[in-house]
Amino acid sequence: MTRSARRTRRTLQVAGVSVAALLALSACSSSSSDDNSSAKTKSDTSSSASPKLSGSITVFAAASLKESFTTLKADFEKAHPGTTVTFSFGGSDTLAAQITSGAPADVFAAASAKTMAIVTDKKDTATTPATFVRNQLEIATLPGNPDKISSLKDLTKSGLKVVLCDKTVPCGAAAQKALDASKLKLTPVSYEEDVKSALNKVVLKEADAAVVYKTDVKAAGSKVEGVEFPESANAINDYPIALLKNAPNPAVAKAFIALVQSAEGQQVLNQAGFLKP
Repeated sequence: MTRSARRTRRTLQVAGVSVAALLALSACSSSSSDDNSSAKTKSDTSSSASPKLSGSITVFAAASLKESFTTLKADFEKAHPGTTVTFSFGGSDTLAAQITSGAPADVFAAASAKTMAIVTDKKDTATTPATFVRNQLEIATLPGNPDKISSLKDLTKSGLKVVLCDKTVPCGAAAQKALDASKLKLTPVSYEEDVKSALNKVVLKEADAAVVYKTDVKAAGSKVEGVEFPESANAINDYPIALLKNAPNPAVAKAFIALVQSAEGQQVLNQAGFLKP
């Protein structure tokens, strides 16, 4: 091989090494860029994730929501470890009065728009109340319906011990509306402070019948028997829910309200006998 040929060969070898080095450097640079991009994406995703919920909330809720909300509490606390949901169940009018008097609470779920208005009129809500379910009345009788009650009019029979919710309570107001529409006069043996108290009179056999919600009859199971009546269609109650203005833990409260309104929450409520909003 001539000296000129050997020189040319060495030049090509050096050039090849240089090209290889440049390609390797380019690959490293690309890999580093991809790694940085991936890390940045992960960082962005992490930073945009919702903050972990923690702490407790107090929910004031109509007595008829007891079974459903207790189920949702278990679901919520399981989904958000470190949170606690405490309930105060009762007549919506009583709960509304407690809220406007300064009772500490995060959420109010009422059994009627009228009782929710007690709170909104005082500007004690932080969000606009939203109807999440509706409820319809039913007659609860003793098991087996020994008095053969088949209509609202049958409740006016002489000697029959009937219990109603107080007229200021949503279930009582709805019952009175149905009675007025039917032009029926009924004198109960007692007016009860909430729907559970009215139902319990029948469960304990202290009354022959009570006008309560379908959901309460269903929750009582074999302890009572339910009798539907057509007039109840004209006295269906909307159930609104709202975040309260001075909620101690608004983040957790909003998450609980979201669960109630979600498909999962609606399924639990519908299975309990509540109607869709």
